[in-house]
Amino acid sequence: MEKVIVKISHTGKNYTAYLPQLEGCVATGTTREEIQNNINEAVKFHIEGSLEDNDPLPQVFVGGNYELIFQYDTAAVLATYKGVFTNAAFERITGIKQKQIQHYSTGYRKPRPAQAKKIQDSLHKLGRELMAVEL
Repeated sequence: MEKVIVKISHTGKNYTAYLPQLEGCVATGTTREEIQNNINEAVKFHIEGSLEDNDPLPQVFVGGNYELIFQYDTAAVLATYKGVFTNAAFERITGIKQKQIQHYSTGYRKPRPAQAKKIQDSLHKLGRELMAVEL
């Protein structure tokens, strides 16, 4: 099964998604769940339409043997968990100042690759810690 990247961004009120390998296939949604469902539906619709119209289709989508991998930008991740973590909590988890986190979450600034990796690694570490919890 081949993996296909779906790029997800946050635009202030909505999430947007697109597939670099499937030009013109886009979706929007107000929540993480909604954007994932909407882009799944958009991909199916796009493939069906391309096949019906005999339009060219990247080989990965022929036969349906692919898996969508959702790749969120930093603003989308921060927006997704804004109701769970405060900027102060993100600072404690990542070591990045709250003001900088705020800039990233609003899209005012984009983190350098090293900063984005630091956020990603910190969230993965937290996830591993939480997975080890037994109650």
